Parts: sequence; structure tokens; C-alpha cells
Amino acid sequence: LQQRRGLRLSAPAAIQVTVRDALNQALDEELERDERVFLLGEEVAQYDGAYKISRGLWKKYGDKRVIDTPISEMGFAGIAVGAAMVWLRPVCEFMTFNFSMQAIDQVINSAAKTCYMSAGSIPVPIVFRGPNGASAGVAAQHSQCFAAWYGHCPGLKVVSPWSAEDAKGLLKAAIRDDNPVVMLESELLYGVPFEMSEQAQTKDFVIPIGKAKIEKQGTHVTLVAHSRPVGHCMEAAAVLSKEGVECEVINLRTIRPMDIETVEASVVKTNHLVTVEGGWPQFGVGAEICARIMEGPAFNYLDAPAVRVTGADVPMPYAKILEDNSIPQVKDIVFAVKKALNI
Repeated sequence: LQQRRGLRLSAPAAIQVTVRDALNQALDEELERDERVFLLGEEVAQYDGAYKISRGLWKKYGDKRVIDTPISEMGFAGIAVGAAMVWLRPVCEFMTFNFSMQAIDQVINSAAKTCYMSAGSIPVPIVFRGPNGASAGVAAQHSQCFAAWYGHCPGLKVVSPWSAEDAKGLLKAAIRDDNPVVMLESELLYGVPFEMSEQAQTKDFVIPIGKAKIEKQGTHVTLVAHSRPVGHCMEAAAVLSKEGVECEVINLRTIRPMDIETVEASVVKTNHLVTVEGGWPQFGVGAEICARIMEGPAFNYLDAPAVRVTGADVPMPYAKILEDNSIPQVKDIVFAVKKALNI
């Protein structure tokens, strides 16, 4: 009616939301929606979470739905997997995914393989989530990226969000999924605000697992990244745009199953590929993307070899200047693009 009267309608209301608050919203909405959902991990209840992701949830839902655990990853991951096997929907928080190595037998041998080994009769609807990859000044034992580790394993779905919408939509989808899902977040993004659309603010908002997003259209080169490096790619694209190079930036969102079709379509258009990740180079996510492109129809459209930008092949140093040189920076992406384009 307003349009018929010639009145100008305002755009849908978008707001700024931090990744931390987006994750908190997702947990709150799913705890409210399904009484089978519960959260457990170190300090998730009375302390409101080590990173305040679960802020206010213990007070709202109580001891049976938000559970503090001892410092025993193998123990509480095992409890969570057992609960999932009897159709509860646990969300198991690791204080950092570096500590998930203590529980890797439960994640892989118990959660990932059970549905297959039971011929589909025992689904394991569980989410393992927490910060992954480098933080700031926490050195080697707290800075490893596990995207390639968990992406290697059949039986798991693996998601890696960048923005607040990614975080909320993927966590809600993960909680509702009947398969075990590993959700790899970035501690350095928790306090970063992103624009969240009106649709993303609704309780029914989910992002399909296994679908990448084109964050920026471009014609000269395809940049593919996940988690925090997506932001670096957007910054590099802005720098390169001033020099006449238009980058297409793909936010992978999901590591397994990988949306290689979106990457292929982009490479067919741009004829160049650069992958960016914070993890180590050998057997990494970028290596898998390059292999899949080489094996598929998009290979014939490449005008130059694909280029990988990765973390350095060393355990993360503690010193800040060494740390900065061990993880991809905007300048590294700009250099890689120019190398791919031979400029």
C-alpha cells in the first residue's frame, strides 16, 4: 500500500553484532527450541564461559542444561558422545581446539565412526565447538589450526565461520544436524562486530552446512579462505582494487563437505586461484582445494598455477614479531595475487 502511494520504504533493519553475541544468541535459541540440547565444558556455566559465549545461559536454563565440567577433555567429550547416542543433542565446548587432542579418540573413534559402523542405526547428533587456530601471544600449544585434521575424517562435518551471521547460522545448523559437527571458531573474531541482516536476527535463521559464500564479486583472481583469513582477503582485495585488480573472495564456511562447485565456477570466470589459510602448508585445506581444482573441469580454465598462502611450517613462536611472520598477513595475499597474475 505504501509503495502504491509512492512512499519510500526503509531498507530492512540491519544491526551490528559481535561474533560472541551471535554465538550466544544461537545457543540461547536452540536451548529454548529443543529440550534435548544441552551445553557442557570447562567454565561454561557459573563463570559464563571462558570467552563469555555462554553468558547468561546457566542462570536461564540451570544445572541440567548448562554443565560445568572438570578439566578432563576425554572425560566430558565421552559423556557428550554417549548422550548423543541416546538422542540428546550436546554442545561440547573445548576451551581451545588444541586441547581437543586430549579427546580425539572420542571425537574420531566414537563420534565420527559410529553411524557408519552401526549401519546408520546410531546417529550421533553432537557439536564440538570452541576457538581454533592462532590467538595473540599464546605460543605453540594454543595456536594450531585443526581444519585439515578434522576435515580429513569421514563421518564428521566441519564448519569454520568468519562473520557473525556465519557463526549464528552455522551453529544453529550444526545443533540441528544428526551428524557430529566440529565448529572451528576464531578467538580473535569473538569481539569483532559484523552487520547482521534482519533475516539473520530471526530464530529460524540457519546457514546450510556445505555451502560457501561469495563475499565479493571479481573478475581477475579467485581468493578462497575460511575463518579470520576471509577478512584479510577482503582487505587485500580492497588494496588490489586500487591497482585495477578485482578479486573474487569466497568464504568457504564449511571445510567438510567442501563446496568445490562454487570455487570451480569462480575459477572458470577469473582463470586464477589463490587459497589462504592460517594452518600449516603440508596436507592443508589449500592443498585439498588445489588438488580438487586440478582433478576437475576448472583446471582447463587456469591461466597460471594456483598459489597457496598459509601459516609458516613451524610451531607458533611466542614473540610478537615472529608470530606476525608465522600467520598470513594482507601483504602476503597481495604478493600471492600478483605472483598468480604475473604482475
